[in-house]
Amino acid sequence: MVIETVGVVGAGQMGSGIAHVLALAGYDVSLMDVDAERLGAAIAKIGKEMDRQVTRGVITAEGKLLALQRIRTTVWLPELGSSDLVIEAATEKEAVKQKIFDDLAEHLQPETILTTNTSSLSITRLAGGTSRPEQFMGLHFMNPVPVMQLIELIRGIATSKETFEAVRGVVERLGKSAVVAEDYPGFIVNRLLIPMINEAVYALYEGVGSVADIDSSMKLGANHPMGPLELADFIGLDTCLAIMNVLHDGLADTKYRPCPLLVKYVEARWLGRKVGKGFYDYRGAEPVPSR
Repeated sequence: MVIETVGVVGAGQMGSGIAHVLALAGYDVSLMDVDAERLGAAIAKIGKEMDRQVTRGVITAEGKLLALQRIRTTVWLPELGSSDLVIEAATEKEAVKQKIFDDLAEHLQPETILTTNTSSLSITRLAGGTSRPEQFMGLHFMNPVPVMQLIELIRGIATSKETFEAVRGVVERLGKSAVVAEDYPGFIVNRLLIPMINEAVYALYEGVGSVADIDSSMKLGANHPMGPLELADFIGLDTCLAIMNVLHDGLADTKYRPCPLLVKYVEARWLGRKVGKGFYDYRGAEPVPSR
């Protein structure tokens, strides 16, 4: 199957980034969100990010204009039904994702492929709730999408070879690198990354080190570009907790138990950069540890 038109559900950080790279690769993109203001903000953000790419010589000014012309926005989900490929990039809540697929079902073309950008949820279970499990799979982009090279490809138990090859072709056209992960909680990246973050929160909780010292230890001692607590703030503490809960529930192993301090921060709505406060407070000129 040749994919030329792509519908993206969700105009948040991930959805806007996905629309950005698709448009630059020549796809016609329909970006959908229930919030018209969020759509406007997403287009503005995409424009600013492309301006940076023009400044760095990654793309041309003409390339930017052509890419932006390929993106249209809508608040009406059924408009995505004519797309060759739909990428769901809504919040990491299974009920929300399943409702999106339910609402799309009657509007899809017979050949349309459905994918989800979930970072941890079961692809087989999500696919089983649709009428086309053979045409469903996971397509997990990394954040920030325009910068990160990796995409995880995850087949459900029913995903067809034709679906997998068509989606892998999209990854190749985007100029990104694919890894194939089996359909287990967290896949590859988050199976390794989120427990490391959770362990860093435990180190803070138990008084092993301060926020700054824990992050400096991993940046200077393990050559990580960001410390684990800084990275948690960037991802979103609510997202980290949701993934830890999926790992804990799905693998039934106490080593995946979310740290109580992580739970407390989420309960306090200290969710990280997106709200201005997490393990760091971002409301001043420079981030400083919150506690």
